[in-house]
Amino acid sequence: EVQLQASGGGLVQAGGSLTLSCTASGFTFGDYTIGWFRQAPGKEREGVSAISSGDGSTYYADSVKGRFTIASDNAKNTVYLQMNSLKPEDTAVYYCAAAPTILLRLWMRPAGYAYWGQGTQVTVSS
Repeated sequence: EVQLQASGGGLVQAGGSLTLSCTASGFTFGDYTIGWFRQAPGKEREGVSAISSGDGSTYYADSVKGRFTIASDNAKNTVYLQMNSLKPEDTAVYYCAAAPTILLRLWMRPAGYAYWGQGTQVTVSS
């Protein structure tokens, strides 16, 4: 059974940092592209970052470039999202997702991902 477990969310002040973790089981981790998405109340789910299964290339939404870093530890079946300089507008439920095959130029589209974790809440206070 494929499972993704997202963790690490919490409450942080603006300018602070958090590290999210996405631990996977039930599939060969290194064969999948892993993405991080977020959804704020009343808004659509949006792609935040992704790391490809092929060459480990990383992708970021413009809104988080320079502040967030995605990294993978295949030995631990875990992908991390280091979030620095957090802003109130980063407040959302963050999800990780896995895609066995995906057009990487479309990494930010939720429909391209087959498996989803349960989400972890990130709240940034001003």
